[in-house]
Amino acid sequence: MEQRKVILSGVTPSGILTIGHLTGALTNWVKLQNEYDCYYMIADLHAITAKQTPAELRKRTLDTAAMFIASGIDPVNSTLFIQSHVPEHSQLTWVLNTFTGMGECSRMTQFKDKSRQHSENINVGLFTYPVLMAADILLYQADLVPVGEDQKQHLELTRNLAQRFNHNYSDTFKVPEPYIPEIGARIMSLQEPEKKMSKSDPIQGSIIFLTDTDEQIVGKIKRAVTDSGSEVIFDEENKPGVANLMTLYHIATGKSMSEIESEFAGKGYGDFKSQVGDSVAEFISPIRDRYNELIANKDELAKILISGGEKARHTALRTLRKVYKKVGFVQF
Repeated sequence: MEQRKVILSGVTPSGILTIGHLTGALTNWVKLQNEYDCYYMIADLHAITAKQTPAELRKRTLDTAAMFIASGIDPVNSTLFIQSHVPEHSQLTWVLNTFTGMGECSRMTQFKDKSRQHSENINVGLFTYPVLMAADILLYQADLVPVGEDQKQHLELTRNLAQRFNHNYSDTFKVPEPYIPEIGARIMSLQEPEKKMSKSDPIQGSIIFLTDTDEQIVGKIKRAVTDSGSEVIFDEENKPGVANLMTLYHIATGKSMSEIESEFAGKGYGDFKSQVGDSVAEFISPIRDRYNELIANKDELAKILISGGEKARHTALRTLRKVYKKVGFVQF
């Protein structure tokens, strides 16, 4: 039987996940687990490059794991784990640090951006963040890594480090390729439809969180910004508000844009928003209910994450032993 290719991806636990995370990442991850050997991690080591409140970080880590499962990640079919539960991530990072040039890290666009955002806390962890990311990927001998535009540079560094180590010591790491996922529907802010929906938006009414109640979802969509006129037509340039609500309706019902246009021909925005609100609430409801079950039963969630951590360590340790042997560390 042909061995399945390995995919690794992760999310930093920095806030409540939104419907944008569902369409942009999680829906794809659920599909990938049927074709690939998937490792999905909650990247809490990455999170502490910015200042965190410890109790909040712990809560968000478990919330993110619960939302992964609620969205359809199957912990039997995939390996779901918390990054800090696998010490090999930090151990391999130290070795890779000694193969990484200062210039390589200082050229990283994300380091420059985050240094501007957090000018009061430009720490060494922020500087070597891409080396930790390389360790994350190389530990699991990942063939493919789903990457967005902002991570392409980091994957390039990962490839360079794998090739450099292999050249110096013999083949040890797979050189990973980028996996360009299907582009999920782009969800825009409900209050400013020209910009992307973001979990850090100070206007809470512009975001649909996966933890929102049916009433909250319906209310937010009722208050969503629309455009002049009353026609329901998909025109992102001239009618961004309506186009965004049509996208949400398409996600919730699977109907095409032309079917949606026909359904609401001759009806006003009131009917349209009411239908979108009900459909999106119905779509998110089972995800939220499963999430609430998991959060209420921390023992079940802990079991899943302990088991995932053990599976991840089994693979990670195999890679780290090879690395330690090749660099000359004594192992008994």
